Parts: sequence; structure tokens; C-alpha cells
Amino acid sequence: MSHKGKIAVVTGAASGIGQATAIRLRDEGMRVIAVDMNKDALEKVTGVEHLVADLSKNEDRDKVVAAGQGAHALVNAAGLIRLKPILEFTVQDIRDIYAVNVEGVWDLTSRIGRTMTNGASIVNLSSVSAKLATTQETAVYASSKTAVLSITRSFAYAFGSKGVRVNAICPGIVDTPMQDKVLERLAEIRGITVADITSKRLTTVPLGRASEPRETAGFIFFLISDEGSYFTGQALSQDGGIVM
Repeated sequence: MSHKGKIAVVTGAASGIGQATAIRLRDEGMRVIAVDMNKDALEKVTGVEHLVADLSKNEDRDKVVAAGQGAHALVNAAGLIRLKPILEFTVQDIRDIYAVNVEGVWDLTSRIGRTMTNGASIVNLSSVSAKLATTQETAVYASSKTAVLSITRSFAYAFGSKGVRVNAICPGIVDTPMQDKVLERLAEIRGITVADITSKRLTTVPLGRASEPRETAGFIFFLISDEGSYFTGQALSQDGGIVM
């Protein structure tokens, strides 16, 4: 089925997986509404409509919902990560991270999803960290990404009868600006070099390499396309074999 002219809303579209997805859907002929709070970076993504929004704020989510009415695809790729030793996280850290990663995903999935029609698709970005507990410094982020899996299942049931599919993907190590910042912060917390932690991270990956954002974008497009028409309510790992 041609996707030409169909509306796709992509959050976190200024960089990383969100940006790669916005570009892929644009190249597939979709009318892409690219959402991010980083105005300058967002403007560098060409051929899409730009919507500057902080998804932790109700009034900004209202703007995204208004723009995305009747969309054929919603990709919730925006995310906030904060790294600390696990015993140093505060309630405020939880609130800040959950405002974007959980409240934002729930709200957009609920309010845009209810306007979608048969054949439409929602893809929520979870993380391999939702299935692992080894990186304790990302514990709050990981718990938020676990919540995304439950949100996905619930709305897959809620929207299934009208033919709207809702899936989550769990990327592993993806070479993005966020990943670079994670490595820098982990090295700082653990008192080792970025080079050391970079080399060690790939020992957990059976395929022996990180993913590129375009690979994850291709997986997302598969779930949006007719080829993914019998997937719903799933938490699909795209991690090179970290979780089997």
C-alpha cells in the first residue's frame, strides 16, 4: 500500500532514532509532523513539518494532539534519560523522566490513537533496558521504558477492534547522540575512560556491533507498513541478540 500523503507524527525527531524515522517516513512519501523541543536541531530535518514542543507539558502535548488528528502513524520516540548511582535518584528525577517517557507516551497514544482508523499504527520506543537490570545507573529510565511496554499492551487491546495496531520496540545499543552522552556519564560515574566502556559494551552483543539509527527506522517502518499488519501488542527487541 502506498503511504504517499498519509500523516505520520514522530516525536524526538531532532536527532537519533526519531530523526532517522522522520527521514525514512518522509522518503516513503508520508507527510511527517516532526516534533521536538530542540528548535535549532529540528529545523535541520528538511522536508517535514516542524512542531516545537516539550512533551512534559500538557499545553505542548495539546499542540501535538491537534496536529496529529487522524494520523496514519504515531511514533513515540522522544525520551529523557538521566544517569546516577541508583541510590542517588530522587523523587524529582522520577517525576521528570516519567513526565516525558510515560505521561507523554500515554497521552499521545490515547488522544491521537482514538482518532486513527483501520490500518493505522502506533510504535512506542521502549528499550532493551526494560528487560535488563545490569546498568543500574539508568534504573529510573529503565523503569519508565518498562511502563511503555504495559502502555503498549493496554492500547493494543483498546484499539484492536478498530484495526489500529500498537507495538513497542526495544532497541539495544544504537549509535546516537544520546548514546554518546550515556557513555560519557557512565565513565564519569564509574571512574573509567570512555574508551574502556565503549569497548566493553559490545561484548554483550552477539552480533558484535552497535545498530545504526537507520536500521531502527527501517524496523519502525516495517511495523507501520502492510508487512507488519498482523503485529500488535508486541515488545520486539532489536538489539543484536543482547536479549534472547
